[in-house]
Amino acid sequence: MTTGADRPLSPARRLFSSLTWACAIPVLFVLGAWLAQYPHGLIVVGVIVALATWAVAATLAGGVWHRAGAAVVVSCSGLALTLFAGPGLYELYMKTLGTPASATVTKVEDRHNRRGADLFCTVVETAGEVKTYVLSEQQNCYDDVKALQRVTLRKDPLGLLKPRLPDGPDHPPLSVTAQIAAGLFVLTGATMFYAGQRRRPERRPAKTARPGGR
Repeated sequence: MTTGADRPLSPARRLFSSLTWACAIPVLFVLGAWLAQYPHGLIVVGVIVALATWAVAATLAGGVWHRAGAAVVVSCSGLALTLFAGPGLYELYMKTLGTPASATVTKVEDRHNRRGADLFCTVVETAGEVKTYVLSEQQNCYDDVKALQRVTLRKDPLGLLKPRLPDGPDHPPLSVTAQIAAGLFVLTGATMFYAGQRRRPERRPAKTARPGGR
């Protein structure tokens, strides 16, 4: 006789559970990637959300549902999704809703650290309210940007994100980044759905009969 805890889920409940996690996991990865684009404390929150989602997805697929292969796939695709979705959403947002502003690059600085060279561009607005920004590679500060170069910034209308420099000649098209992110989103969700639908019950050791029939 099977107890309620050992009884398998009905097909309807299994389908609902699989769909829920298949939608939630990639969405949470994208949320963490988007929060990581913001400066100050939100970048830390974004990293925490992405890592927590990675841990939940791997534990659920591999430890609870006993699908080790799916756990490996969703771990890799989920982390890759954060790398493409964050910059892609930031670029799409700034190009679509960003306010153009004329500016001049006053200095390009190459700061070396443990990760290698990091470029920082000091940019000053030349029209309207004069403001100075120090932009990193996250905001498109690369080797093609030169001192005294005139550029058109894209500014966040909400004032939360740093302005974005225009794309350089080697910058990949936004459509390519969007397609890769969309593919990783679908792969992550489909893997979670497969793992949920094909979940294996936990194997428990058989009980041995006690001497004397007890």
